[in-house]
Amino acid sequence: MARFVVRRLIGMVAVLFAVSVLTFLVFNVIPNSDPAQRMAGRAAKPELIATINEEWGFEDPLPQQYLTMMGKVFSGDLVSYKGRENVEERIVEGIPATVSLCLGAAVIWLFFGILFGYLSAVRAGGLLDRGLTVLAVTGISMPVFWLAAIFLNYLTYKTEIFPSGEYVEFTTDPLEWANHLILPWITLAILYVGFYSRVLRSSMLDVMNEDYVRTARAKGLSERRVMSRHVMRNSLIPIVTLFGLDFGALLGGAILIEAIFSLNGVGQYAYESLQSLDLPPIMAIVLYGAFFVVLLNTLVDIAYAYLDPRIRLGTSAQ
Repeated sequence: MARFVVRRLIGMVAVLFAVSVLTFLVFNVIPNSDPAQRMAGRAAKPELIATINEEWGFEDPLPQQYLTMMGKVFSGDLVSYKGRENVEERIVEGIPATVSLCLGAAVIWLFFGILFGYLSAVRAGGLLDRGLTVLAVTGISMPVFWLAAIFLNYLTYKTEIFPSGEYVEFTTDPLEWANHLILPWITLAILYVGFYSRVLRSSMLDVMNEDYVRTARAKGLSERRVMSRHVMRNSLIPIVTLFGLDFGALLGGAILIEAIFSLNGVGQYAYESLQSLDLPPIMAIVLYGAFFVVLLNTLVDIAYAYLDPRIRLGTSAQ
């Protein structure tokens, strides 16, 4: 198991390096135009363009340019030339709002997604299964921005049950923190609840027909034990995979939700930077999001070793 974890960590570092190189090429090389001009903006003065050229070393060989870019990212010296602010500081300020949004929504969609998927599988073909299928498909079909607008219109502006958004620090007022995040949580979770429930239902139905499940029943194990130890445990593997991808991507910035509810997180910062074509923040947020996606996928691979005995046995055999 230890060797398996070490290999995955080495693979994570290799993937992050490849992503950083690709990011460098996309932002600085492939456009085939002056990168200093793009960073400074169309109306930038020649003095600013010259300063950017000197700071980033765009006259240097490409490997040196890459090292300069990564040095700025890791040293915290990356600056927005349009907003005149330190990019790292701005991202760090937005992380609490983004993490709070993602964690709360993830708890909701995992709980209801697994619950609805389980109930649909054990009542496959029945009335409950059909009702949950309708709910799942409806949730998947509703665009997030439309659902957010509906919630804001009816639950905020007309009835004033919930605030319109903005982020309140948990340490300042836990109740207000939760109150301001309820609508974003629900809005973000609805899409994933439907998707996860359908995936789990399909996975459980496949596992329930496996030979080892029939063997467990033939041995006289209770239905509850068969479902919990044999069916659910193996059916959760695709759920773990999806969660690693989805949660990592959301930590990189839930752009629409944060922008609509004015949460002032990393996603809203990405939205503002895209609107103004501010390249240094966009570059940093791409690397920030890639880090969480790769990290969560590495954790998913490690979780496989626990959930799937075949992976564990293969690892120990090596």
